Amino acid sequence: MLRQRFTLLTLLILAMPISQAQTLATDEDGFTRPLERLTFNPGLDQREFERSTLLALDVYDPLEPWNRRVYHFNQRFDEWVFLPVVNTYQAVTPRFVRSGVSNFFNNIGDVGNLFNSLLQLKGQRSMEITARVLFNSTFGVFGLWDVASRMGLPRHREDFGQTLGAYGVPSGPYLVLPFLGPSNLRDTAGLAADFWVEGEIDYLGVSEAASYGHPEIYGLRVVDLRYQTSFRYGQVNSPFEYEKVRYVYSKARELQISE
Repeated sequence: MLRQRFTLLTLLILAMPISQAQTLATDEDGFTRPLERLTFNPGLDQREFERSTLLALDVYDPLEPWNRRVYHFNQRFDEWVFLPVVNTYQAVTPRFVRSGVSNFFNNIGDVGNLFNSLLQLKGQRSMEITARVLFNSTFGVFGLWDVASRMGLPRHREDFGQTLGAYGVPSGPYLVLPFLGPSNLRDTAGLAADFWVEGEIDYLGVSEAASYGHPEIYGLRVVDLRYQTSFRYGQVNSPFEYEKVRYVYSKARELQISE
C-alpha cells in the first residue's frame, strides 16, 4: 500500500511541470503562441523589410513613372485645394445640411447601382436597390433623408467596371487618374460609361439643371464626394504609400467583383 501511494505521488509530481508548461504554452482556446518566442533581426532596416514585403504585393503597373507623377499631383492638389474647400464646406454648413446633400446625391447614384446590378443579374440586390430608390425618393423627400437604411436596406455600390469584371473583362494596367485617384483601364472605361448612363437617365433632372445654368451642382457633388471619402494622403505613414494604395485598391476591386 505504501509503495502504491509513493508511486502515485511520484506520478503527480512528474505530471505537474508538464501541465504547467502546457498551460503556459497555449491560449485558452488551445492554440499555441508562436509570436511570444519570435525574434527579429535587429540589423534589418525597416524600409528594406517593407520593400521585401511589397514585392509580394506586386500589381501590373507598366505606367508606374507616369502614375507616380499623377499621384504626386493629386496629393498636392488635395492638400492645397481640395481639403481646404472641404474643410470650409464643413465649417459653414450644419451637419444636417451636409447629410441631406450626401443622401440626395447617393440616391441619384443608386439609379446607376440598380442599372449595373441588373446587368450582373443580381436579382435580390436589384430588388433592394429598387426599394431604396422608391422609399428615399418618396418618404425621404427626393433622397434628402436616407430612410431606406433605417428600414434595413443598406446601400450597395455597383458600377460598370464591376459589371465588366463580372463578365470576365481583365482589369488591364493600373492607372492613377488626375483628381480621381486609383483606377485601372477597365474601371476607367466603366467610369465613362457610368457618367453617360447617369446623364441619359437623368433622374430628378439634375444633369439637365447642371448643364443649363447651374454648373455649381457639379461642384457641390464633387465636394460632397471628397467629404464622404475618408482617405487622406500620408495617413499610411510609409515611404511606400503608393504601392500600398495600389495593392489595396486592386484587391478591393477583386472582392467587389466576386461578391
